[in-house]
Amino acid sequence: MGWSSCIIWFLCLSVCECWPLPDPPMHGEVHSPGYPRPYPHNLQQQWDLHVPEGYQIRLTFTHLDIEASADCYYDSLSVLYGEKLLGKFCGNENSADGHHPGNHPILSPGNSLKLKFQTDGNNPERHQNVGFSAQYQAIDIDECSAAEPEDGSGPLCSQICLNTLGSYLCSCHHGYELRSDQRSCVLSCSGGLFDEPKGHLSSPGYPSPPPHGVSCQYVIAVESGFTISLNFTDKFNIESVHTEEGRQCLHHWLEVAIAEEKSIKLCGDESPGLMHINSNVVRLNYHTDDAGQSSGWSLDYSTQRVKCPVPGNIANGRVTPRLTEYFYRDYIYVRCDQGYKIMTGGQEIDSFSTMCQSNGQWHLKLPECHLIDCGEPEPLLNGGVTFLSGYQNQYLSVIQYHCNEPFYFLLGGANVTFTCEADRVWRSSIDIVSPTCIPVCGQPTKHISYYQRIIGGSDAPDDTIPWQVLLSVSGDRGGGMVIADRWIMTAAHVLMRGSQVVPSSTVRIYMGLNEVTENLSAYVFPSSLHVHPEYHNPRHTDFNNDIALIKLQDPITFHSSIMPVCLPPEGAEYETGVIGLVSGFGTTGTINKRILTNKLKYLNLPLVSQQTCSASMTSLRRGTSEIPNLTDNMFCAGIPEGGKDSCQGDSGGPFTLTENGRFWAAGIVSWGANCGMKDRYGVYTRVANYVNWIKKTMQEN
Repeated sequence: MGWSSCIIWFLCLSVCECWPLPDPPMHGEVHSPGYPRPYPHNLQQQWDLHVPEGYQIRLTFTHLDIEASADCYYDSLSVLYGEKLLGKFCGNENSADGHHPGNHPILSPGNSLKLKFQTDGNNPERHQNVGFSAQYQAIDIDECSAAEPEDGSGPLCSQICLNTLGSYLCSCHHGYELRSDQRSCVLSCSGGLFDEPKGHLSSPGYPSPPPHGVSCQYVIAVESGFTISLNFTDKFNIESVHTEEGRQCLHHWLEVAIAEEKSIKLCGDESPGLMHINSNVVRLNYHTDDAGQSSGWSLDYSTQRVKCPVPGNIANGRVTPRLTEYFYRDYIYVRCDQGYKIMTGGQEIDSFSTMCQSNGQWHLKLPECHLIDCGEPEPLLNGGVTFLSGYQNQYLSVIQYHCNEPFYFLLGGANVTFTCEADRVWRSSIDIVSPTCIPVCGQPTKHISYYQRIIGGSDAPDDTIPWQVLLSVSGDRGGGMVIADRWIMTAAHVLMRGSQVVPSSTVRIYMGLNEVTENLSAYVFPSSLHVHPEYHNPRHTDFNNDIALIKLQDPITFHSSIMPVCLPPEGAEYETGVIGLVSGFGTTGTINKRILTNKLKYLNLPLVSQQTCSASMTSLRRGTSEIPNLTDNMFCAGIPEGGKDSCQGDSGGPFTLTENGRFWAAGIVSWGANCGMKDRYGVYTRVANYVNWIKKTMQEN
């Protein structure tokens, strides 16, 4: 933009706030006035064409028909670059006179072109010339291929010229840098940093000798974890001096310097070839003095990942992947064999991996594989565990559970073994999650070998009736029997006062006693009382459904003094004449003299038929109307001559029968009329009728 344009633009901005002049177009069209009709006479017209700086104008005529004359004297189109005439045209393609451009375009030396069209007044009517039509476009100037200026200023670029659209750029060879004039180059080979994984570098001007007195430094610094290799080309020439000690690099040299290592000076005509540098940084110092001559050197460098040592073997495990070499950023993993766990620093870990570091070392030490263990086996209530093989609960150890015999037995009756498996679970051979010890019922460790009476009977030897329970209910004495580790069975009327069940806090339970005066402080309280829902006996005249259960607060551990009695077997029979065993801490003595015993008594009594017992009750009822009814939920036992019977204080106690050597609870001491009298029998709750209720109550509570 010239000075006048600046003034115009400034004035325009001040007055109308218009924008700066736009850039010249890259192409356009120009034609004579009125084209394609004939052009006027006596015409003088000029077109100034411009394209952006750095471009030429190529002018192409699509049609030219101007009156022909010698030297285009009358009518003509002149094409000028500045004041230089590039061509003067007239005529048409077929005219003999004139000068027609044909199909040849006109190329301007610069970014401007001037067209002058002039006509005179002499144009015969029979010749109607239509003038011209032309297209122009901007063509990039290849400044780099242009001849050097005639003013002797030298080439556009002293070393490398790069043509660009509309302009050009100068660049320099390796070891040189561009001066401020952006055209000429000056030697500069210090501070060169190369940080790509691979590359090429050479001495200034290589393969031509550089200027004298060169001092260049090149630094190759790649990512930590990589090492550098220098591969020198065959053409290597650095001046050396031959002495008695051999070749010396006294005046010219290429020094290869590595941190913490002795540097190496290279010179001579023999290429060093391939050099491996055990570092990720290397410094090359190239030096020449003001004398002598060296052609220099050229090399390609590459990088390799740092190596880590091959890991050793792991006992009872393996390293993956197993390779012959390991490099920076490689990972290895440790897998232990089945049954082994990964241990490091005394701690077990779920998985292990380690990475090859940039210093050539693995970032974690390899772990060890130790045998896994399943932990202590689950304790077995009322039983124990025996190790059959293995050590400290380790993999493939085998254990066997057993119950505390003869008071418990394993559910299913089999000796179950468990093996410590790879998933750290003790797993059984027969797919049992956890064994269970079941109480042995009805099998005391000692047996009674002779029979006597309760009324006038004999003391029960220790451990012969281990299910016997002594109840103290609000100070009154009653009996009961152990049927499970948290359950006592007794008569309903023992726990009733009128129509109300006594509070649990008034009931004390004694077990394992053969004498009341022994250890009376060792009693337990119930957690709940469960009287049969159909027992209704507020006046003591209806003992039907005389059965109740007591749940203990804590389970019992059975031993020789405390064991459960069995419940009636399925299809239990009460056969007349069969001898049963009744026991208790109730009244003893003769008919005329009753004594409340403090010792556990027992007596064997035969079962009496329902008809015999009913007849006895009928005859007794003639003297009083308060004799309770005998129902199918009851049975009788005793002898017609009297003298042997259960009595007051025995209520709720057991009447047992035996089957296959096991005692089972056939009855519960319920009621009677005058203990031990002739033709009078004790009445017992028939437990076999209540097995379903007993099991249901225990399951639901």
